Amino acid sequence: MSTTGAPQVKLNAQGLVTAICQDADSGKVLMVAYMSPESIQRTIDTGEMVFYSRSRQELWHKGDTSGSFLHVQSAQVDCDGDVLLFQVKPDGPACHTGAESCFFTPLASIASGYDTANSGAGVLDELFHTVKQRQQDMPEGSYTTTLFKAGTTRIAQKVGEEGVETALAAATNDKEHLPGEIADLMYHTLVLLADAGLTPDDVWAELRKRQGAPPRTA
Repeated sequence: MSTTGAPQVKLNAQGLVTAICQDADSGKVLMVAYMSPESIQRTIDTGEMVFYSRSRQELWHKGDTSGSFLHVQSAQVDCDGDVLLFQVKPDGPACHTGAESCFFTPLASIASGYDTANSGAGVLDELFHTVKQRQQDMPEGSYTTTLFKAGTTRIAQKVGEEGVETALAAATNDKEHLPGEIADLMYHTLVLLADAGLTPDDVWAELRKRQGAPPRTA
């Protein structure tokens, strides 16, 4: 396996990067998946594709279950640093359906329209976009509008109230209502960010800075 240079890889908000796997002999694109820094290193160390499963939130060694390992011949990063390209030699079908490639459905044959992924952290970005739109338009009848009209103190108070309710649900082992309480807390926190002129990216950046930092001491 060989790599060219040492480019800067750009991770998305979830700390992942898109990876394309291409048959080293035929040039056919076999599959697209996501990789984390750890899976990239594992791929480099083993010479076999290791991805990050967003649904299972864990590393995924391609072929562990199916036996269809992807042996890396070379790897490149695109000019923007946000997509990786791997030339591989597959042991068998790359697609979980048993097809050689995951790309076998003509776009024109899609008759069911479009689907929006409603799971995962991406929903926070969608929700924040809606919050910002409400802040700009201030539509009548919107709960978000009433919060912005009430001002920073009231928004901060709501965050505190939702935090207490979340803590209470956790303390009483109320697993039925805990997700809803956390959702309320997240929503009001996004409103507070918008009110302060900040975005979730400011929070993500702070969390990134804390990764690998030495533990805080009292």
